[in-house]
Amino acid sequence: MSTNLLERPTLGRGWDPRLAATLALALVFLCGAAAGALAMNLGVHNRLHQPSFDTAAGKTINFEKVQKELDLTPVQAEQVQSILNDMWQYYRTVLSDSKTRVEQVLTQQQRQKFEVMLQQQR
Repeated sequence: MSTNLLERPTLGRGWDPRLAATLALALVFLCGAAAGALAMNLGVHNRLHQPSFDTAAGKTINFEKVQKELDLTPVQAEQVQSILNDMWQYYRTVLSDSKTRVEQVLTQQQRQKFEVMLQQQR
């Protein structure tokens, strides 16, 4: 008598191929979900999605990167940080002024749609 699994007769009805495929698909999905949850807990999401550069956290991260990559002296770091703060303030002013100017030419309904568009971009 052979002990090869392929040659051994089955004791009952075999696996339904559709059931086997469904179980395999469910197992793959659950493994992917578990891997995704683990990655989120390890902080991978935060590294992939950095805060916008015009937020306080974004400013800090971007300045630290500039400071490290350019190997700034303390005096240079202070001067560059001041310049970047001016740039960020200018950026916010331009965005705010531009938004106001666009809203002035839109109807109420268009302004609502415009606001939704801006929210989606954030």
